[in-house]
Order: sequence, then C-alpha cells, then structure tokens
Amino acid sequence: QLQLMESGGGLVQPGGSLRLSCIASGFTLDYYAIGWFRQAPGKEREGVSCISSDGIITNYLDSVKGRFTISRDNARRTVVLQMNSLKPEDTAVYFCARRSTYYCSTRPSAYDYWGQGTQVTVSS
Repeated sequence: QLQLMESGGGLVQPGGSLRLSCIASGFTLDYYAIGWFRQAPGKEREGVSCISSDGIITNYLDSVKGRFTISRDNARRTVVLQMNSLKPEDTAVYFCARRSTYYCSTRPSAYDYWGQGTQVTVSS
C-alpha cells in the first residue's frame, strides 16, 4: 500500500528544535524527489524544503535557510527535516510529498502523493 507517513511534530518553545520524519512505503523512494510543505490556518500551503531523489540537490524557503536541514536515507525509506531555532511563525501542519522526477520543486502542484501531515506548534 502506497503511503507517506510524517512523524515528529509537537509543541516546542521558541528557539527549540524538532526533527520531522517522512517514511515511505509501497514504492521505491530512490526514484522520487521529496518535498516538505506546511500550511498554517487561513494560509496557502507553502514549500519549506525539498531534496532530489539522490539527496544531492536541496532547496529551502528563504525564511528557514540556516535553521532547517533536509536529508534522506533511501535505504531506510526516510526523509528527515531537522528544524532548529524554531519561531512562532513556523507553526503549521507539515506535510511531506513525493514527485516522480529527479529534481524537486517548491510548488505543491508538482507533487503527486501526500502524507497526512504532522502538527508543529511553536509557542511559549
């Protein structure tokens, strides 16, 4: 069964860290670029970070550069988003998604399958 499962969300204070994981099942992760997106209440879904199918090329939203790091382990079918120095404006539901190409994209429309999302709340 095709599935992308996010985990690692939660409540954290400003300045804290969270590590989000996206675990793939039902397909071979090696052939897909993966993107992390987020959606806050009343806002459009936005691309946070993405990684090429082999992990060589990465992209980041300007507001998270230097704070977030994306990585992948295809053998373990896992893509990780390490989030440090979290800010209240990072609060959102975070989703991972797959794209059937080598190159990733920050456009949600470029992805064909999505996980259910994990809530990240940054608050004191």
